[in-house]
Amino acid sequence: MKSWISKAAITIALIVALPVLANADTWQIDPMHSNVEFSVQHMMISNVKGQFQKTSGTITVNGSDPTSAKIDATIDASSIDTRVEKRDMHLKSPDFLDVAKYPTITFKSTKVEADGPGKWKMTGDLTLHGVTKPVVLEVESSGTPIHDPMGNTRAGASATTKIKRGDFGLTWNKVLESGGVMVGDEIAISIDVEAIKK
Repeated sequence: MKSWISKAAITIALIVALPVLANADTWQIDPMHSNVEFSVQHMMISNVKGQFQKTSGTITVNGSDPTSAKIDATIDASSIDTRVEKRDMHLKSPDFLDVAKYPTITFKSTKVEADGPGKWKMTGDLTLHGVTKPVVLEVESSGTPIHDPMGNTRAGASATTKIKRGDFGLTWNKVLESGGVMVGDEIAISIDVEAIKK
């Protein structure tokens, strides 16, 4: 009896899920036209900006419902670029990202909520330096999808968020003689994504 009920429950679940799966579209993040930038305070007087040059991932969405979107993105931590080689090497070292031990930074979305016309709040799990924490991205659409000259369907969006590096175990710092510290704790992140429908 229990076996029959279990099989019936599985069958019903599959019937309910099939329309959703049938309408699910998959989009591939285009690494050549996507960018992840960050900004952090330096010596309490200015901001240092950088970017990660290698980003990949997929986006799935059911039909035209943006709140159904699920994102699974990966950043190559060793692709960090602040335009200063010596600083980049320090950021890749165990003092900061420790890319030999933690080669990737990942983001997996868990919820998307509407936040006004063409805007959403996307909650997800960010794994950085081996630590996973929830973050909320402020997302804004770049408009309706378009067809490129090669026949691909493309869509774009931008997102911003702020995190505290100390929450992810990135605690290296130096106290300045004038007071304050060498590197700020808050990191502002700006993301531009262009994706191709598969």
